Amino acid sequence: MVEIKPFCAVYYNKDKIKDLSGVVCPPYDVISPIEQDYYHNLDPHNFIHILFGKDRFEEDKYKRAGILFRNWSAEKILVQDKKPAIYFYSQQYSIKGEKKIRLGFIALLRLGDKNTSVFGHEHTRIEAKEDRLKIIQSVNANLSPIFIVSKDKKRVIQRVFARYLKNSPAFMEAKDKENTVHKIWKIDSPEILSLIERGTQGEDAFIADGHHRYEVSCAYRDEIKTRLGDRFSEDSGFNYTLAYFTNTDPRGLSILPIHRLLKLEKPLVLEGFLLELKKYFDVEEIKEKSRLFFLMEKGVRAGHLLGMYKDKKYWLLRLKNIKILDKLIGDKPKEYRSLDVSILNQIIFKDILGYDSANKNNLKYSACSDDFIEAQDREPLSIAFFLNPVKMEQIIAVALNGFKMPAKSTYFYPKVLSGLVINKHEEV
Repeated sequence: MVEIKPFCAVYYNKDKIKDLSGVVCPPYDVISPIEQDYYHNLDPHNFIHILFGKDRFEEDKYKRAGILFRNWSAEKILVQDKKPAIYFYSQQYSIKGEKKIRLGFIALLRLGDKNTSVFGHEHTRIEAKEDRLKIIQSVNANLSPIFIVSKDKKRVIQRVFARYLKNSPAFMEAKDKENTVHKIWKIDSPEILSLIERGTQGEDAFIADGHHRYEVSCAYRDEIKTRLGDRFSEDSGFNYTLAYFTNTDPRGLSILPIHRLLKLEKPLVLEGFLLELKKYFDVEEIKEKSRLFFLMEKGVRAGHLLGMYKDKKYWLLRLKNIKILDKLIGDKPKEYRSLDVSILNQIIFKDILGYDSANKNNLKYSACSDDFIEAQDREPLSIAFFLNPVKMEQIIAVALNGFKMPAKSTYFYPKVLSGLVINKHEEV
């Protein structure tokens, strides 16, 4: 079963940092090069200087991160709680004109072993894991929480917020560049802590974001365990990692699609490509972008739909028969075969275009369709594909079957900020 516990968080000292909005940042893996410059220039104490430092000639950015973390702690820019707590977290945001509030909490999650039920759903890349392992080795802390979703059958999150926090002032507050308001309440009451810990027992935990960070925490735990030998305790903080927990309540949980831009090796004969597509899809040219996305969203329950953009034209692709995938990837479970991204990867990328998935530089990802429409206009060799968002029940079904979804299948929105609370490991 899932095991959580409170911890003594490290966070920005409110006496030194008056406005948290200038020092927090998104998780490292969604920060573009332009945004990296933005956050580096925003404030000399912005958390990005530790989390995702820039490469500088003949300077180790990981070592620099560790030095900054220790210096900011010594200067009391960062301070640590003396009493273990769980940190309740609300995010007020707008999406498609609708206002939403996502509720959750940040605590420590025991790392996977026979006593835990933590399920991942996406494949990870070795390069990203090596990068994050070097950071954690240098800083000796979990800098960003893993994003966990559970069904929360006992409605612990809603009950705690309504009963204890709704009318209480937040402990910290920040607004990000997308105007999402982030609020944190510190919970150190034994009664409420016990309520939260008991409420998570028996729940399955599904990693929404942070697969690399979770695997790196496990690797770091194993590294310390090997180093300490018999002196390693099963109660050690290294057996836990920082995690944000929320539930599947659709009133707060938003999942966005991640679109694809594929750069081709040679010019595409569009007429021939469309003929190949028509073997598998009903292909309809759509005059306007807004109409394309309206039809994709409206038709999601009736079938499997993909959008395409090439040479200033839009197309709607409707799969003729899902059983096509039974033959092509019959070794995968039904839940995996029915994913729109599986249909795109297998039929269009692999079978029709012959794209080699090992050539990662030719494929880009973005949750913003306009990014790829503009990019396709600039690059004639490219072609843009648009997807509908994956449903939470699909993620759970694939994970429970022991399979992984294709890379970059989900984009949970909004992201959990980095720099709000940090989990510092004990010294060894």
